[in-house]
Amino acid sequence: MENNKIDVIIIGAGPAGVSAAITLARAGKEVLLTDRADFAGEKNIFGGTIYAKQTAEIFPNFWETAPLERSITEQKIFLLTDYNSTQFGYKYASKGAYKAFTVNRSKWDRWCVEQAIKEGAYFAPKTLVKELLIENGKISGIITEQEKYYSNMVIIADGVNSLLAKQIGLRNEIKDKDVSLSVKEVIKLPKERLEDRFNIENEEGCACKILGGPLKNIMALGFMYTNKETVSIGFSASLDELKKNNISPYELLEDLKEHPTIVQYIKDGKLIEYSAHLIPEGGYNSIPKLYDNRVLIAGDAAMLVNNIHFEGTNLAMLSGKIAAETAIEAINLGDYSASVLSRYYKKLKDTIVLKDLETHKNTIDKIRKNINTITSLYPELACEFFDLLTSADGIPKQEKYRKFLNKFIKSKGISASIPLAVFAMEKCLKK
Repeated sequence: MENNKIDVIIIGAGPAGVSAAITLARAGKEVLLTDRADFAGEKNIFGGTIYAKQTAEIFPNFWETAPLERSITEQKIFLLTDYNSTQFGYKYASKGAYKAFTVNRSKWDRWCVEQAIKEGAYFAPKTLVKELLIENGKISGIITEQEKYYSNMVIIADGVNSLLAKQIGLRNEIKDKDVSLSVKEVIKLPKERLEDRFNIENEEGCACKILGGPLKNIMALGFMYTNKETVSIGFSASLDELKKNNISPYELLEDLKEHPTIVQYIKDGKLIEYSAHLIPEGGYNSIPKLYDNRVLIAGDAAMLVNNIHFEGTNLAMLSGKIAAETAIEAINLGDYSASVLSRYYKKLKDTIVLKDLETHKNTIDKIRKNINTITSLYPELACEFFDLLTSADGIPKQEKYRKFLNKFIKSKGISASIPLAVFAMEKCLKK
């Protein structure tokens, strides 16, 4: 890197940024990866999983050396009422069936950056990018607190708020309805006790989604993930609804932890971390323009999160990789115009990144309209159904089922559930 001039500068060393950096470095291009934190992963807040398929595209056989917590072998869904719960689960073989892993982002991001450095990328921690450098009307690099760095183009991967994307007019202020606040605690438990409670062993892991209970009647979804000796527990809730209802995120999380079903998994554990983070969950309709002359936007900065399926890191990695591949084409052509860089958007449209987001582009609005039914009525009906199914109280079953069915119909359970199910299926089938 001579005279602070480089092929590509990447802002942000999260999943999108590091994927872009390593892809460019492997292609023999000069790339500078910057991050404002003291080390990669220091400021990243994460309570979930990385997905094996997309991760392996960036880091082949990563599971052999990466600092992983557990391999997810079971998925659970909890439908909570105020006191009861109905639980559904899906478990698959752990051997040779790596689908997803829980990770500690502090350790994981450091490892990822180390791989990028080994491939030839430059890494600059403690580097706050104040603004993009614009000379003669074109982006020419970045301005940090220390100095200017020049480059042929820039990839912005600086997260959900992305002040840099706003600086050049590619993004507007985020609406409260298009962003969620994710609140998480990490609770330490002895390994044997954790595995016993979640019915797992060795390096197996469990991922749980939680609906209803303290989270009823608002756009919110809870989660629990198992790590080696800790449990990550929290929820993600629409920011506009938290504000509108004057809900304290901390108190809501405490209520969730104290639910009779949930408390059994974490009781007697030691709280070792509390964190909160904004997540872009506006979906397809909130995606900004992703390219312009000499610049691309990837990851959370591009609003590329599929909140219907709880997917974010995999989309960030894919978008970073594709942004880098587009940058490589531009470097080889010596043409950094928006015309060439528009290939990035076209490539994304051929992947799950935009295909899945487009499939569900109106799903959130449908859910909002039926939120009370989904988060309150459904859990209540599920618990009531399994209660009558398993009870022997001297009342004829036919009479009990008839009463339940009448209640289900009168409560508009069918009128709400069938349109939602048909809507989702139609969208998927049309693709």
